[in-house]
Amino acid sequence: MKNLLLKLFSPILNPLENADGHYEYSPSHRKVLKIMGFLFITLGVVGLYFSILANQIAGMFPVILFSVIGLICLVVAFLGSDKAVSKLWRNRNEDAPK
Repeated sequence: MKNLLLKLFSPILNPLENADGHYEYSPSHRKVLKIMGFLFITLGVVGLYFSILANQIAGMFPVILFSVIGLICLVVAFLGSDKAVSKLWRNRNEDAPK
């Protein structure tokens, strides 16, 4: 199952995992990505509820935006390598030798 998901989300994961440069990984980065992903998905669901309740199609823009950001966070947190998680955090120590 994991291999299928890795192939499905490879357009998201490959640019992060194949990036050059030094990276520093901390397990807390992955935990925060999981929390952020859950929060953004929750924002999308709540926005969808109120958009439907108010009968406003314009409310779909933030729903889509928050849901996509949450999905990216969750995909990288659960399927990405340590380097992908680190690159998503945009390490500023890319020039430092390891």
